[in-house]
Amino acid sequence: MTWWLEALLAASPIVLILVAMVLFKRSAATAGVLGLLLTLALTLLHFGFPSLANSDAPRITGLLGALAEASFTAASILWIIFGALCIHRLQLSSGAIDTLRQHLAHLTDDPRLIAILIAWFFALFLEGAAGFGTPAALAAPFLVAFGFSAVHAVAITLIGYAVGVSFGALGTPVMVQLATTPFSPLDIARATSELSILSGAVLLGLMVRQAHQNAPTTPAPDAPRASIAGWYLLAAAGFLLPMAFIARQVGPELPTMGAALVGTTLLILAIKLRGRNTTDTPQPPPQPDDASPAPMPLWKAASPYLVVIVLVLLTRQLDTLSALLRSVDISWQLFDLFHGHLEPLFHPGTILILAFLIGARMQSASWRQTGQAALAALHMLLPVILTLIAMLSISRLMVHAHMIDALAEAAAHTGSAWPLFAPLIGALGTFITGSATASNIIFTDFQLTTAEHLGLNPLRLVGAQGAGAAIGNAIAPHSIIAGCASVGINGHESEVIKRTLLPATLALSLTGLLVWLLLN
Repeated sequence: MTWWLEALLAASPIVLILVAMVLFKRSAATAGVLGLLLTLALTLLHFGFPSLANSDAPRITGLLGALAEASFTAASILWIIFGALCIHRLQLSSGAIDTLRQHLAHLTDDPRLIAILIAWFFALFLEGAAGFGTPAALAAPFLVAFGFSAVHAVAITLIGYAVGVSFGALGTPVMVQLATTPFSPLDIARATSELSILSGAVLLGLMVRQAHQNAPTTPAPDAPRASIAGWYLLAAAGFLLPMAFIARQVGPELPTMGAALVGTTLLILAIKLRGRNTTDTPQPPPQPDDASPAPMPLWKAASPYLVVIVLVLLTRQLDTLSALLRSVDISWQLFDLFHGHLEPLFHPGTILILAFLIGARMQSASWRQTGQAALAALHMLLPVILTLIAMLSISRLMVHAHMIDALAEAAAHTGSAWPLFAPLIGALGTFITGSATASNIIFTDFQLTTAEHLGLNPLRLVGAQGAGAAIGNAIAPHSIIAGCASVGINGHESEVIKRTLLPATLALSLTGLLVWLLLN
Protein backbone atom coordinates (compact mmCIF):
# COMPACT_ATOMS: atom_id res chain seq x y z
CA MET A 1 0.00 0.00 0.00
CA THR A 2 1.32 3.44 -0.90
CA TRP A 3 2.49 5.84 1.79
CA TRP A 4 -0.26 8.37 1.14
CA LEU A 5 -3.01 5.77 1.53
CA GLU A 6 -1.44 4.54 4.78
CA ALA A 7 -1.38 8.11 6.03
CA LEU A 8 -4.98 8.68 4.98
CA LEU A 9 -6.13 5.65 6.94
CA ALA A 10 -4.02 6.63 9.95
CA ALA A 11 -5.44 10.16 9.95
CA SER A 12 -9.07 9.07 9.63
CA PRO A 13 -9.77 8.75 13.42
CA ILE A 14 -8.45 12.29 13.98
CA VAL A 15 -10.50 13.64 11.09
CA LEU A 16 -13.60 11.86 12.39
CA ILE A 17 -13.17 13.36 15.86
CA LEU A 18 -12.70 16.88 14.47
CA VAL A 19 -15.66 16.58 12.09
CA ALA A 20 -17.92 15.19 14.80
CA MET A 21 -17.00 17.93 17.28
CA VAL A 22 -16.58 20.97 15.03
CA LEU A 23 -19.09 20.41 12.23
CA PHE A 24 -21.73 18.25 13.91
CA LYS A 25 -21.26 19.72 17.41
CA ARG A 26 -21.08 16.33 19.08
CA SER A 27 -19.68 16.03 22.58
CA ALA A 28 -16.20 14.71 23.23
CA ALA A 29 -17.81 11.53 24.59
CA THR A 30 -19.67 10.84 21.34
CA ALA A 31 -16.72 11.83 19.15
CA GLY A 32 -14.38 9.77 21.32
CA VAL A 33 -16.49 6.63 21.08
CA LEU A 34 -16.84 7.01 17.29
CA GLY A 35 -13.12 7.62 16.93
CA LEU A 36 -12.31 4.65 19.14
CA LEU A 37 -14.51 2.31 17.11
CA LEU A 38 -12.80 3.41 13.90
CA THR A 39 -9.35 3.11 15.48
CA LEU A 40 -10.16 -0.41 16.70
CA ALA A 41 -11.34 -1.42 13.22
CA LEU A 42 -8.20 -0.05 11.57
CA THR A 43 -5.98 -1.72 14.15
CA LEU A 44 -7.63 -5.13 13.88
CA LEU A 45 -8.15 -5.16 10.12
CA HIS A 46 -5.07 -3.40 8.81
CA PHE A 47 -2.34 -1.95 11.02
CA GLY A 48 -2.07 -4.57 13.76
CA PHE A 49 0.74 -4.24 16.33
CA PRO A 50 4.09 -4.47 14.52
CA SER A 51 6.03 -4.53 17.78
CA LEU A 52 4.13 -7.67 18.83
CA ALA A 53 4.51 -9.47 15.52
CA ASN A 54 6.17 -12.48 17.15
CA SER A 55 3.47 -12.87 19.80
CA ASP A 56 0.97 -15.74 19.63
CA ALA A 57 -1.94 -13.32 19.99
CA PRO A 58 -0.60 -9.91 18.92
CA ARG A 59 -3.92 -8.17 18.44
CA ILE A 60 -5.54 -9.30 21.69
CA THR A 61 -2.37 -8.55 23.65
CA GLY A 62 -2.06 -5.18 21.97
CA LEU A 63 -5.65 -4.22 22.72
CA LEU A 64 -5.29 -5.20 26.38
CA GLY A 65 -2.01 -3.33 26.72
CA ALA A 66 -3.28 -0.16 25.05
CA LEU A 67 -6.44 -0.18 27.19
CA ALA A 68 -4.35 -0.69 30.34
CA GLU A 69 -2.15 2.29 29.46
CA ALA A 70 -5.18 4.43 28.66
CA SER A 71 -6.94 3.56 31.93
CA PHE A 72 -3.81 4.18 34.00
CA THR A 73 -3.19 7.57 32.35
CA ALA A 74 -6.87 8.49 32.75
CA ALA A 75 -6.66 7.81 36.49
CA SER A 76 -3.61 10.09 36.70
CA ILE A 77 -5.42 12.93 34.89
CA LEU A 78 -8.64 12.44 36.87
CA TRP A 79 -6.67 12.83 40.10
CA ILE A 80 -5.62 16.31 38.95
CA ILE A 81 -9.13 17.27 37.88
CA PHE A 82 -10.59 16.01 41.16
CA GLY A 83 -8.18 18.12 43.23
CA ALA A 84 -8.93 21.22 41.18
CA LEU A 85 -12.68 20.63 41.44
CA CYS A 86 -12.41 20.23 45.22
CA ILE A 87 -10.70 23.61 45.48
CA HIS A 88 -13.29 25.20 43.20
CA ARG A 89 -16.24 23.82 45.18
CA LEU A 90 -14.63 24.93 48.46
CA GLN A 91 -14.09 28.44 47.11
CA LEU A 92 -17.74 28.64 46.08
CA SER A 93 -19.19 27.31 49.33
CA SER A 94 -16.94 29.37 51.60
CA GLY A 95 -17.53 32.64 49.75
CA ALA A 96 -13.82 32.97 49.00
CA ILE A 97 -14.49 33.48 45.31
CA ASP A 98 -16.67 36.51 46.12
CA THR A 99 -13.85 38.01 48.17
CA LEU A 100 -11.31 37.48 45.39
CA ARG A 101 -13.72 38.92 42.84
CA GLN A 102 -14.18 42.05 44.95
CA HIS A 103 -10.44 42.60 45.35
CA LEU A 104 -9.72 42.10 41.67
CA ALA A 105 -12.60 44.46 40.86
CA HIS A 106 -10.90 46.99 43.11
CA LEU A 107 -7.69 46.52 41.09
CA THR A 108 -9.43 46.81 37.71
CA ASP A 109 -12.96 46.75 36.34
CA ASP A 110 -11.78 45.68 32.89
CA PRO A 111 -12.60 41.99 32.29
CA ARG A 112 -9.93 41.86 29.60
CA LEU A 113 -7.26 42.71 32.17
CA ILE A 114 -8.75 40.14 34.53
CA ALA A 115 -8.49 37.57 31.72
CA ILE A 116 -4.83 38.51 31.19
CA LEU A 117 -4.09 38.18 34.90
CA ILE A 118 -5.81 34.79 35.22
CA ALA A 119 -5.67 33.02 31.85
CA TRP A 120 -2.25 34.37 30.89
CA PHE A 121 -0.07 34.99 33.94
CA PHE A 122 -1.74 32.82 36.61
CA ALA A 123 -2.22 29.90 34.21
CA LEU A 124 1.33 30.25 32.87
CA PHE A 125 2.73 30.15 36.39
CA LEU A 126 0.76 26.98 37.12
CA GLU A 127 1.99 25.43 33.86
CA GLY A 128 5.59 26.23 34.68
CA ALA A 129 5.26 24.97 38.23
CA ALA A 130 3.01 21.94 37.97
CA GLY A 131 1.85 21.39 34.39
CA PHE A 132 -0.08 18.23 33.45
CA GLY A 133 -3.47 19.90 33.14
CA THR A 134 -3.32 21.98 36.32
CA PRO A 135 -3.74 25.43 34.62
CA ALA A 136 -7.02 24.66 32.85
CA ALA A 137 -8.41 22.92 35.90
CA LEU A 138 -7.74 25.89 38.21
CA ALA A 139 -7.79 29.00 36.02
CA ALA A 140 -10.98 28.28 34.07
CA PRO A 141 -13.21 28.05 37.18
CA PHE A 142 -11.60 31.27 38.38
CA LEU A 143 -12.70 33.05 35.19
CA VAL A 144 -16.22 31.63 35.55
CA ALA A 145 -16.36 33.15 39.01
CA PHE A 146 -15.63 36.54 37.45
CA GLY A 147 -18.57 36.32 35.08
CA PHE A 148 -17.18 34.69 31.95
CA SER A 149 -19.31 31.92 30.50
CA ALA A 150 -17.95 28.45 31.17
CA VAL A 151 -17.24 27.72 27.48
CA HIS A 152 -15.37 30.98 26.96
CA ALA A 153 -13.49 30.58 30.24
CA VAL A 154 -12.11 27.20 29.15
CA ALA A 155 -11.27 28.41 25.63
CA ILE A 156 -9.56 31.58 26.85
CA THR A 157 -7.51 29.63 29.36
CA LEU A 158 -6.39 26.99 26.86
CA ILE A 159 -5.32 29.65 24.37
CA GLY A 160 -3.65 31.71 27.07
CA TYR A 161 -1.24 29.28 28.63
CA ALA A 162 -0.42 27.20 25.52
CA VAL A 163 2.88 28.97 24.85
CA GLY A 164 4.14 28.04 28.31
CA VAL A 165 3.74 24.35 27.52
CA SER A 166 6.95 24.62 25.43
CA PHE A 167 8.85 24.34 28.71
CA GLY A 168 6.03 22.91 30.80
CA ALA A 169 6.59 21.82 34.37
CA LEU A 170 10.21 22.71 35.10
CA GLY A 171 11.37 22.06 31.56
CA THR A 172 10.04 18.50 31.23
CA PRO A 173 9.11 18.71 27.49
CA VAL A 174 12.65 19.89 26.66
CA MET A 175 14.37 17.40 28.98
CA VAL A 176 12.89 14.42 27.16
CA GLN A 177 14.35 15.72 23.88
CA LEU A 178 17.87 15.42 25.26
CA ALA A 179 17.76 11.61 25.10
CA THR A 180 17.64 11.51 21.29
CA THR A 181 19.53 14.67 20.33
CA PRO A 182 23.19 15.74 20.48
CA PHE A 183 22.23 19.19 21.79
CA SER A 184 22.56 20.69 25.25
CA PRO A 185 19.56 21.88 27.31
CA LEU A 186 20.54 25.48 26.55
CA ASP A 187 20.66 24.79 22.80
CA ILE A 188 17.14 23.36 22.70
CA ALA A 189 15.77 25.98 25.11
CA ARG A 190 17.09 28.77 22.88
CA ALA A 191 15.75 27.24 19.67
CA THR A 192 12.33 26.67 21.24
CA SER A 193 12.06 30.11 22.82
CA GLU A 194 12.89 31.92 19.57
CA LEU A 195 9.82 30.36 17.94
CA SER A 196 7.65 30.62 21.05
CA ILE A 197 7.94 34.41 21.11
CA LEU A 198 5.96 34.63 17.87
CA SER A 199 3.40 31.96 18.76
CA GLY A 200 2.94 33.45 22.23
CA ALA A 201 2.34 36.94 20.87
CA VAL A 202 -0.24 35.58 18.42
CA LEU A 203 -2.04 33.46 20.99
CA LEU A 204 -2.15 36.27 23.56
CA GLY A 205 -3.61 38.65 20.98
CA LEU A 206 -6.32 36.16 20.04
CA MET A 207 -7.00 35.41 23.69
CA VAL A 208 -7.47 39.11 24.47
CA ARG A 209 -9.74 39.43 21.43
CA GLN A 210 -11.94 36.58 22.65
CA ALA A 211 -11.98 38.02 26.15
CA HIS A 212 -13.02 41.41 24.73
CA GLN A 213 -15.80 39.94 22.58
CA ASN A 214 -17.18 37.81 25.40
CA ALA A 215 -16.53 40.06 28.37
CA PRO A 216 -19.17 39.69 31.11
CA THR A 217 -19.23 43.43 31.69
CA THR A 218 -18.41 46.51 29.64
CA PRO A 219 -15.33 48.53 30.65
CA ALA A 220 -15.87 52.06 31.85
CA PRO A 221 -16.76 54.58 29.10
CA ASP A 222 -13.49 56.45 29.63
CA ALA A 223 -11.49 53.25 28.97
CA PRO A 224 -11.65 53.08 25.15
CA ARG A 225 -11.18 49.85 23.26
CA ALA A 226 -7.86 50.99 21.83
CA SER A 227 -6.39 51.17 25.33
CA ILE A 228 -6.23 47.37 25.49
CA ALA A 229 -3.38 47.48 22.94
CA GLY A 230 -1.06 48.95 25.54
CA TRP A 231 -1.98 46.30 28.09
CA TYR A 232 -1.53 43.62 25.45
CA LEU A 233 1.98 44.86 24.64
CA LEU A 234 2.87 45.01 28.33
CA ALA A 235 1.53 41.49 28.97
CA ALA A 236 3.30 40.10 25.89
CA ALA A 237 6.62 41.75 26.64
CA GLY A 238 6.26 41.06 30.37
CA PHE A 239 6.21 37.31 29.78
CA LEU A 240 7.78 36.56 26.40
CA LEU A 241 10.96 38.62 26.79
CA PRO A 242 11.84 37.25 30.26
CA MET A 243 10.98 33.76 28.99
CA ALA A 244 13.44 34.11 26.11
CA PHE A 245 16.11 35.60 28.36
CA ILE A 246 15.81 32.85 30.97
CA ALA A 247 15.76 30.15 28.27
CA ARG A 248 18.93 31.54 26.67
CA GLN A 249 20.85 32.22 29.87
CA VAL A 250 19.60 29.66 32.41
CA GLY A 251 18.02 26.75 30.58
CA PRO A 252 14.63 25.07 30.17
CA GLU A 253 13.60 24.60 33.80
CA LEU A 254 12.40 28.10 34.72
CA PRO A 255 11.38 30.12 31.61
CA THR A 256 7.62 29.64 32.05
CA MET A 257 7.35 29.97 35.84
CA GLY A 258 9.98 32.71 36.20
CA ALA A 259 8.63 34.82 33.34
CA ALA A 260 5.08 34.51 34.70
CA LEU A 261 6.20 35.91 38.06
CA VAL A 262 8.04 38.81 36.40
CA GLY A 263 5.12 39.64 34.10
CA THR A 264 2.51 39.45 36.86
CA THR A 265 4.48 41.88 39.00
CA LEU A 266 4.91 44.33 36.12
CA LEU A 267 1.23 44.24 35.14
CA ILE A 268 -0.07 44.76 38.68
CA LEU A 269 2.35 47.66 39.23
CA ALA A 270 1.26 49.22 35.93
CA ILE A 271 -2.44 48.89 36.81
CA LYS A 272 -1.87 50.52 40.20
CA LEU A 273 0.26 53.28 38.70
CA ARG A 274 -2.38 54.02 36.08
CA GLY A 275 -5.01 54.16 38.82
CA ARG A 276 -3.05 56.83 40.66
CA ASN A 277 -2.62 58.96 37.54
CA THR A 278 -6.20 58.83 36.23
CA THR A 279 -9.62 59.60 37.55
CA ASP A 280 -11.20 56.38 36.30
CA THR A 281 -9.93 54.23 39.13
CA PRO A 282 -12.34 51.37 39.81
CA GLN A 283 -14.52 51.97 42.79
CA PRO A 284 -13.88 49.90 45.89
CA PRO A 285 -16.29 47.05 46.45
CA PRO A 286 -19.41 47.95 48.39
CA GLN A 287 -19.22 47.46 52.11
CA PRO A 288 -21.54 44.86 53.61
CA ASP A 289 -24.42 46.06 55.71
CA ASP A 290 -24.66 45.26 59.41
CA ALA A 291 -26.67 42.11 58.76
CA SER A 292 -24.09 40.66 56.37
CA PRO A 293 -21.22 38.49 57.62
CA ALA A 294 -17.79 40.08 57.71
CA PRO A 295 -15.91 39.58 54.42
CA MET A 296 -13.18 36.95 54.41
CA PRO A 297 -9.63 38.34 54.59
CA LEU A 298 -7.82 38.23 51.26
CA TRP A 299 -5.11 35.85 52.42
CA LYS A 300 -7.75 33.37 53.56
CA ALA A 301 -9.69 33.62 50.34
CA ALA A 302 -6.53 32.98 48.31
CA SER A 303 -5.14 30.35 50.69
CA PRO A 304 -5.72 27.24 48.49
CA TYR A 305 -3.91 28.89 45.56
CA LEU A 306 -1.13 30.15 47.82
CA VAL A 307 -0.69 26.66 49.25
CA VAL A 308 -0.47 25.25 45.71
CA ILE A 309 2.32 27.71 44.89
CA VAL A 310 4.23 26.99 48.11
CA LEU A 311 3.93 23.21 47.75
CA VAL A 312 4.98 23.31 44.11
CA LEU A 313 8.04 25.41 44.86
CA LEU A 314 9.05 23.22 47.81
CA THR A 315 8.60 19.93 46.01
CA ARG A 316 10.22 21.08 42.76
CA GLN A 317 13.08 23.22 44.05
CA LEU A 318 14.29 21.33 47.13
CA ASP A 319 16.25 18.41 45.70
CA THR A 320 16.21 16.37 48.91
CA LEU A 321 12.45 16.64 49.34
CA SER A 322 11.90 16.03 45.64
CA ALA A 323 13.99 12.86 45.72
CA LEU A 324 12.16 11.62 48.81
CA LEU A 325 8.73 12.15 47.28
CA ARG A 326 9.76 10.60 43.98
CA SER A 327 11.10 7.52 45.71
CA VAL A 328 7.50 6.29 46.01
CA ASP A 329 6.91 4.94 42.52
CA ILE A 330 4.02 2.96 41.06
CA SER A 331 5.18 1.29 37.86
CA TRP A 332 4.00 -1.66 35.79
CA GLN A 333 4.88 -3.36 32.54
CA LEU A 334 2.94 -5.69 30.27
CA PHE A 335 4.35 -7.85 27.46
CA ASP A 336 7.60 -5.81 27.53
CA LEU A 337 5.90 -3.09 25.47
CA PHE A 338 3.11 -1.51 27.49
CA HIS A 339 3.90 0.28 30.70
CA GLY A 340 2.72 2.86 33.20
CA HIS A 341 4.52 5.05 35.70
CA LEU A 342 3.23 7.27 38.51
CA GLU A 343 4.89 9.07 41.42
CA PRO A 344 1.84 9.62 43.65
CA LEU A 345 3.48 11.87 46.26
CA PHE A 346 5.07 14.07 43.58
CA HIS A 347 1.95 14.18 41.43
CA PRO A 348 0.21 17.56 40.83
CA GLY A 349 -3.11 16.00 41.84
CA THR A 350 -1.77 15.21 45.29
CA ILE A 351 -0.57 18.79 45.66
CA LEU A 352 -4.06 20.04 44.75
CA ILE A 353 -5.71 17.72 47.28
CA LEU A 354 -3.33 18.89 50.01
CA ALA A 355 -3.99 22.51 49.05
CA PHE A 356 -7.72 21.81 49.26
CA LEU A 357 -7.47 20.30 52.75
CA ILE A 358 -5.04 22.90 54.10
CA GLY A 359 -6.99 25.73 52.48
CA ALA A 360 -10.20 24.45 54.08
CA ARG A 361 -8.57 24.59 57.51
CA MET A 362 -7.17 28.07 56.87
CA GLN A 363 -10.65 29.24 55.84
CA SER A 364 -12.11 27.66 59.00
CA ALA A 365 -14.37 25.42 56.94
CA SER A 366 -16.00 22.61 58.90
CA TRP A 367 -15.25 18.98 58.09
CA ARG A 368 -18.84 18.67 56.91
CA GLN A 369 -18.40 21.57 54.51
CA THR A 370 -15.09 20.12 53.31
CA GLY A 371 -16.69 16.73 52.70
CA GLN A 372 -19.60 18.26 50.83
CA ALA A 373 -17.17 20.10 48.55
CA ALA A 374 -15.34 16.83 47.83
CA LEU A 375 -18.60 14.98 47.11
CA ALA A 376 -19.75 17.73 44.76
CA ALA A 377 -16.40 17.51 42.97
CA LEU A 378 -16.72 13.74 42.66
CA HIS A 379 -20.22 14.09 41.23
CA MET A 380 -18.87 16.48 38.57
CA LEU A 381 -16.01 14.09 37.80
CA LEU A 382 -17.98 10.92 37.09
CA PRO A 383 -19.30 11.85 33.60
CA VAL A 384 -15.74 12.54 32.41
CA ILE A 385 -14.31 9.07 32.99
CA LEU A 386 -15.65 7.31 29.87
CA THR A 387 -14.77 10.25 27.63
CA LEU A 388 -11.21 10.40 28.89
CA ILE A 389 -10.63 6.65 28.58
CA ALA A 390 -12.02 6.65 25.02
CA MET A 391 -9.74 9.48 23.89
CA LEU A 392 -6.69 8.03 25.60
CA SER A 393 -7.40 4.57 24.12
CA ILE A 394 -7.33 6.14 20.65
CA SER A 395 -4.00 7.74 21.54
CA ARG A 396 -2.35 4.55 22.75
CA LEU A 397 -3.71 2.45 19.87
CA MET A 398 -2.41 4.93 17.30
CA VAL A 399 1.03 4.89 18.89
CA HIS A 400 1.36 1.11 19.23
CA ALA A 401 -0.25 0.35 15.85
CA HIS A 402 2.31 2.71 14.26
CA MET A 403 -0.37 4.97 12.79
CA ILE A 404 1.72 7.87 14.08
CA ASP A 405 4.68 6.62 12.05
CA ALA A 406 2.53 6.49 8.90
CA LEU A 407 1.53 10.14 9.40
CA ALA A 408 5.12 11.18 10.03
CA GLU A 409 6.37 9.36 6.94
CA ALA A 410 3.78 11.13 4.82
CA ALA A 411 4.84 14.49 6.25
CA ALA A 412 8.46 13.80 5.28
CA HIS A 413 7.42 13.59 1.62
CA THR A 414 6.86 17.37 1.57
CA GLY A 415 10.59 17.82 0.86
CA SER A 416 11.90 21.39 0.97
CA ALA A 417 8.54 22.63 2.25
CA TRP A 418 8.93 20.48 5.37
CA PRO A 419 9.84 23.40 7.72
CA LEU A 420 6.35 24.80 7.13
CA PHE A 421 4.84 21.60 8.53
CA ALA A 422 7.35 20.72 11.25
CA PRO A 423 5.41 22.53 14.05
CA LEU A 424 2.23 20.81 12.86
CA ILE A 425 3.78 17.41 13.62
CA GLY A 426 4.44 18.56 17.19
CA ALA A 427 0.84 19.74 17.51
CA LEU A 428 -0.43 16.48 16.03
CA GLY A 429 1.45 14.53 18.69
CA THR A 430 -0.08 16.61 21.45
CA PHE A 431 -3.55 16.35 19.91
CA ILE A 432 -3.30 12.57 19.89
CA THR A 433 -1.51 11.96 23.20
CA GLY A 434 -2.73 14.98 25.19
CA SER A 435 0.84 15.77 26.23
CA ALA A 436 3.54 17.96 24.71
CA THR A 437 6.09 15.83 26.54
CA ALA A 438 4.73 12.67 24.91
CA SER A 439 4.70 14.40 21.52
CA ASN A 440 8.37 15.30 21.92
CA ILE A 441 9.21 11.74 22.94
CA ILE A 442 7.47 10.35 19.85
CA PHE A 443 8.54 12.86 17.20
CA THR A 444 11.88 14.45 18.13
CA ASP A 445 13.86 11.58 16.63
CA PHE A 446 11.69 11.78 13.50
CA GLN A 447 12.40 15.51 13.17
CA LEU A 448 16.14 14.81 13.41
CA THR A 449 16.00 12.07 10.77
CA THR A 450 14.00 14.29 8.43
CA ALA A 451 16.49 17.13 8.91
CA GLU A 452 19.33 14.78 8.01
CA HIS A 453 17.60 13.53 4.85
CA LEU A 454 16.72 17.05 3.69
CA GLY A 455 20.00 18.69 4.72
CA LEU A 456 18.33 21.09 7.16
CA ASN A 457 19.54 22.49 10.48
CA PRO A 458 18.37 19.82 12.97
CA LEU A 459 18.27 22.20 15.93
CA ARG A 460 15.71 24.39 14.15
CA LEU A 461 13.42 21.40 13.63
CA VAL A 462 13.82 20.27 17.24
CA GLY A 463 12.74 23.77 18.32
CA ALA A 464 9.83 23.64 15.86
CA GLN A 465 8.77 20.32 17.36
CA GLY A 466 8.67 21.79 20.87
CA ALA A 467 6.92 25.00 19.86
CA GLY A 468 4.31 23.12 17.82
CA ALA A 469 3.69 20.60 20.57
CA ALA A 470 2.89 23.47 22.94
CA ILE A 471 0.40 25.06 20.55
CA GLY A 472 -1.30 21.68 20.13
CA ASN A 473 -2.27 21.76 23.79
CA ALA A 474 -4.98 24.34 22.97
CA ILE A 475 -6.85 21.82 20.80
CA ALA A 476 -5.96 18.53 22.50
CA PRO A 477 -9.22 16.74 23.44
CA HIS A 478 -7.73 15.64 26.76
CA SER A 479 -7.04 19.25 27.79
CA ILE A 480 -10.48 20.37 26.62
CA ILE A 481 -12.17 17.53 28.52
CA ALA A 482 -10.28 18.45 31.70
CA GLY A 483 -11.16 22.13 31.35
CA CYS A 484 -14.84 21.44 30.69
CA ALA A 485 -15.00 19.04 33.62
CA SER A 486 -13.54 21.65 35.95
CA VAL A 487 -16.39 24.08 35.21
CA GLY A 488 -19.15 21.47 34.94
CA ILE A 489 -19.95 21.64 31.22
CA ASN A 490 -19.35 18.04 30.17
CA GLY A 491 -20.72 17.52 26.68
CA HIS A 492 -19.87 21.04 25.48
CA GLU A 493 -16.33 20.25 24.34
CA SER A 494 -17.24 20.92 20.70
CA GLU A 495 -18.05 24.53 21.56
CA VAL A 496 -14.62 24.95 23.14
CA ILE A 497 -12.61 23.43 20.29
CA LYS A 498 -14.44 25.68 17.81
CA ARG A 499 -12.99 28.63 19.73
CA THR A 500 -9.45 27.25 20.06
CA LEU A 501 -8.99 25.65 16.63
CA LEU A 502 -8.55 28.87 14.64
CA PRO A 503 -6.06 30.47 17.08
CA ALA A 504 -4.02 27.25 17.17
CA THR A 505 -4.08 26.93 13.38
CA LEU A 506 -2.97 30.53 12.89
CA ALA A 507 -0.18 30.20 15.46
CA LEU A 508 1.03 26.94 13.86
CA SER A 509 0.97 28.47 10.37
CA LEU A 510 2.99 31.53 11.40
CA THR A 511 5.44 29.43 13.39
CA GLY A 512 5.95 27.13 10.40
CA LEU A 513 6.53 30.15 8.17
CA LEU A 514 9.10 31.50 10.64
CA VAL A 515 10.93 28.15 10.68
CA TRP A 516 10.98 28.12 6.88
CA LEU A 517 12.36 31.67 6.73
CA LEU A 518 15.07 30.90 9.31
CA LEU A 519 16.16 27.84 7.33
CA ASN A 520 16.11 29.63 3.98
